[in-house]
Amino acid sequence: MEFTIGLSKKMLIANTVGAVADVIFNLPLEKLDTSHAWLGLMTYTLQIYCDFSGYSDMAIGLAHIFGVQFPQNFNYPYVSRSIREFWRRWHISLSSWFRDYLYISLGGNRVSERRVRLNLLTVFFLCGLWHGASWNFIIWGLFHGIFLALERTIIFTSILNKIPRVFQHIYALSNANRITIIS
Repeated sequence: MEFTIGLSKKMLIANTVGAVADVIFNLPLEKLDTSHAWLGLMTYTLQIYCDFSGYSDMAIGLAHIFGVQFPQNFNYPYVSRSIREFWRRWHISLSSWFRDYLYISLGGNRVSERRVRLNLLTVFFLCGLWHGASWNFIIWGLFHGIFLALERTIIFTSILNKIPRVFQHIYALSNANRITIIS
């Protein structure tokens, strides 16, 4: 069943909305208006999620055929209200690997707050390099690391927690969208 769901996500959703995103992103700048830019951003966001999630579902489904159990790899990341929550829900296997083998090895949360923030920046810098050895991936990683470090501060967290939930979602999605566009 998981394989079929994953294949459907990939073939029916990701490929369809990806074609729309490609057309919009290939428009000359003078023909790109605000509504097309937003549509391109939304279709690309849906495409990238359905691609990754679909491939993961297919792998989980194939593994089940051979009696191997893999954990869920995506848990509705676009309902997140923070970047921290987004990473708990997006590409869980990759996030867990970086947490278990890099973040915890650097001291994790058992060090000073300043060191925790440096650990987050380091881990996401390396996560960016893992995605590819180019400036866009380094920026991608540092961007994530900066927001995760900011979300660990009392001031930023208290502001985020005081705003209405809808604005928390907008904050998380706008940053997640920026992140997926860079990659």
